[in-house]
Amino acid sequence: MQFAATRIITDDVDGLVAFYEAATGITVERLHPMFAEFRTPSGTLAVASTATVPLLGDNAAEARANRSITLDFLVDDVDATFKPLQGVVEVFVNEPTDMPWGNRSLLVRDPDGNLINFFTPIGETARARFANGAQE
Repeated sequence: MQFAATRIITDDVDGLVAFYEAATGITVERLHPMFAEFRTPSGTLAVASTATVPLLGDNAAEARANRSITLDFLVDDVDATFKPLQGVVEVFVNEPTDMPWGNRSLLVRDPDGNLINFFTPIGETARARFANGAQE
C-alpha cells in the first residue's frame, strides 16, 4: 500500500488553490475545474470542490469543518518563510516557535480554517529523522 494524497474539500477551489500556490510556491496541476493537485516528491495535496461530495456518498465530507488535522510542510528556514507569508496568510496561530521534539514551527490557518504547519528540524534527532525521509 502507498499513501497517495491528502484532500481538502472546499466551497472555493480557486481561492484555496491561489492561497496554497502563494504560501508554498508550488504550482498546482488543475485536473478539472472542481479538482486540483499540489504534487511534491513526498506527497500530494489535493483540493476538491464541495460539488464532488455527492460522488463520494451522501454527506461524506463538509467544507470548513476540520479542527483535528494539521498539514505539515517541511521548509529550509521557518524564520525566512514567516515574513513572506505575512502578505498571504490572514490567521497566524503562532510565530516561529521551537518545539520540544526538535522542530521550529510556524502554525497558520488557510482560508478554510485548516491548520498548516511550516517547520524546520533544528534538533539533531529531528534533522536525522528528516534526512532519512521520515515525516513529522
